[in-house]
Amino acid sequence: MGAYLGELAGLGTSLFWSVSSVLFTLSGRRVGSAVVNRIRLLMAVVMVSLLHLAVEGSLLPLDAGPERWGWLGLSGLIGFVIGDAMLFQAFVMIGPRLSMLLMALAPVIGALLAWPLLGERLAAPEIAGILLALSGVAWVVLDRNSSGQAGVPEMPPRFYALGVLFGLGGALGQAGGLIASKAGLEGDFPALSGNVMRLVVSTAVIWGLAAASGRVRSNFVALRAHPRAVALLITAALFGPVAGVWLSLVAVQHAPVGIASTLMSFPPIILLPVAHVLFKEHITWRAVVGTVLAIAGTAVIFLSA
Repeated sequence: MGAYLGELAGLGTSLFWSVSSVLFTLSGRRVGSAVVNRIRLLMAVVMVSLLHLAVEGSLLPLDAGPERWGWLGLSGLIGFVIGDAMLFQAFVMIGPRLSMLLMALAPVIGALLAWPLLGERLAAPEIAGILLALSGVAWVVLDRNSSGQAGVPEMPPRFYALGVLFGLGGALGQAGGLIASKAGLEGDFPALSGNVMRLVVSTAVIWGLAAASGRVRSNFVALRAHPRAVALLITAALFGPVAGVWLSLVAVQHAPVGIASTLMSFPPIILLPVAHVLFKEHITWRAVVGTVLAIAGTAVIFLSA
């Protein structure tokens, strides 16, 4: 088992992120995506800081320089505050299956952004993977027959299109956040410490904005009105920002990056049966084939890098 620790951690990451996406969807439909994002960050920063204390011996990486804080703080703002806000709204509007499929485009967007920003050239296999992933996602998104959900049996085209745009915004936020993280993690800086820094800055900003707009109390009022959402959020935070992120670090540490990243990109496939059973979505053969093509394209990008 030890020989495949990284691979098993990669699969575990996909499973945990799939579970967290479902739980965030269920909680978001009760209290709203904005409340979910704020409370989720608050829970995550506490949990991950305690994890950092256990692993690194301190709640915060106080020895990190201001430039590193700047890059990782920017990464958190782009990824957690902006990108995840859009992703959680997509969860509410079009469900976790399609939202996570759109998130599978984050590596594609990251590769395209890294070309002009970081000077990372794309080889022919990577370009082929990008085209394959884009075509797979497009094929699924254009399949309106597979978008029906319980509670939204006939989704208006404008509502569906807006949900897709939010999902793409989430993928763009994740890709941009990772590029900023790359600059902040230079010099073998611990990834766990970087995650704490991203969360601290993001949580401070998102709650600062809530305070400035007088929306702090409304978050807790919404949770009191929907106590089940509290349990969903706590569980989702444990599965996502804590256990999921931790397993992703183990995967990258103990397996080749290409293999680990590919195994971590499986949530759209895992969510196919989940969406059918839990959210009563009508899953067509086109949705299945398109999802597999999108993941295959993502795998080509990672494995040819």
